Amino acid sequence: MRLWGKIVKDGRVLRDIVIENNKEDTRTHKVMDALNDICYQFDLSRPIWLDANITQFQRHKKTQFKQDSFIEAIEFDFLEISVLEEDFSYPA
Repeated sequence: MRLWGKIVKDGRVLRDIVIENNKEDTRTHKVMDALNDICYQFDLSRPIWLDANITQFQRHKKTQFKQDSFIEAIEFDFLEISVLEEDFSYPA
């Protein structure tokens, strides 16, 4: 699985990174691990998954974390994660 994380402000990408996770794990764990890596690389606290984030990610393979998903104030409009590539051999 490959996830793209990007920080956006005023319609411009300020920072981005691609995280690859080839571990034998569930899709959910791969996404959470990649999000942790993205936040670590960007020096951000982990965002809270709101119902809207979960629905958006399930439908479109991407979601945006805005200020309401962060406990601390953010200096950008949103953090977006999106799936670039998935393997479909997830363990049960």
